[in-house]
Amino acid sequence: MLIMTKSVLAMMIGFIMSIVTAIIIIPMLKKLKASQSISKYLIERHQSKSGTPTMGGLIFIIPTILTVFILFYMDKISFSYNLIIVIFTFIGYSLIGFIDDYLIIRRHHNKGLTEGAKMLMQIIIAIIFFYLFVKGGHELLLWIHTLGIKWEIGWLYGLLILFILVASSNAVNITDGLDGLAGGLSVIAIFTFGLISWNTGWLEGYQDIALFCFILLGSLLGFLIFNVKPAKVFMGDTGSLALGALLGTLAILTRHELLLVVIGIVFVVETMTCIIQIIYYKLTHKRLFPMTPIHHTFEKMGWEESDIVKLFWIIGLLGSMLAITFGVWI
Repeated sequence: MLIMTKSVLAMMIGFIMSIVTAIIIIPMLKKLKASQSISKYLIERHQSKSGTPTMGGLIFIIPTILTVFILFYMDKISFSYNLIIVIFTFIGYSLIGFIDDYLIIRRHHNKGLTEGAKMLMQIIIAIIFFYLFVKGGHELLLWIHTLGIKWEIGWLYGLLILFILVASSNAVNITDGLDGLAGGLSVIAIFTFGLISWNTGWLEGYQDIALFCFILLGSLLGFLIFNVKPAKVFMGDTGSLALGALLGTLAILTRHELLLVVIGIVFVVETMTCIIQIIYYKLTHKRLFPMTPIHHTFEKMGWEESDIVKLFWIIGLLGSMLAITFGVWI
């Protein structure tokens, strides 16, 4: 009961803080003309979204970090070593996204950081993450809880961390193409990892990490009020890179790296369709899908945006329920 109470209170605080933050930040973004540039190659109906403020990730990033510090001051949460890793990665990737969004706004077109520069910055943070991970005494092994398997893979685990952080952050970024899609899927995934974190009693600071998840969950729910169709603000790379990297971080720390694929099944499918499309086009000079990521293919088929989002949310929820079954119960 105490765990449930803490989780609900953390969610409630995050939710209220994000609503207040949104009321302050959205008018500021409009005044600064921090609007989203819509690519001319996107489906025609998306052109009506031109001018919608971006950098909305600040609406759930700022309240989450601020709430953590308030609870720390009230002695309700501790800055454990692992929580510091979580916060470092969350803020680090959000700063990369912030720079990218800022350049897009300043240049008034859909080009921010170059792919090379963005990738380099992501790799640098992943390397620092690995250093902190090793310094924290974490074993370099792949652990499959359900099967009771532990594989010592040594420094290869560093490459796995690099892949997970870069892949997960970009996967959420790719999925962030419809109103409420990435935000809603992230709510489901963060809730799942919150439950999993409460169940990892062997992990130093597991309670603090779980509370962080539920604070962010509440903040994301507050953000979704302004992000579902018709979106009044987009999370931008500021939010999507931070959320993706956080999901990867939680998977690594709780030793559920493989389960991340199930929890983020929609993110995985969205990313894979882009990769398959590129490879297929290079080999045949034809498109396998009408448009990628796959949510745009559904739009091309005549689906309403809200229907696509609801379908993908359901798929994400089913994946998360399966993950909870294996990650918590079994």
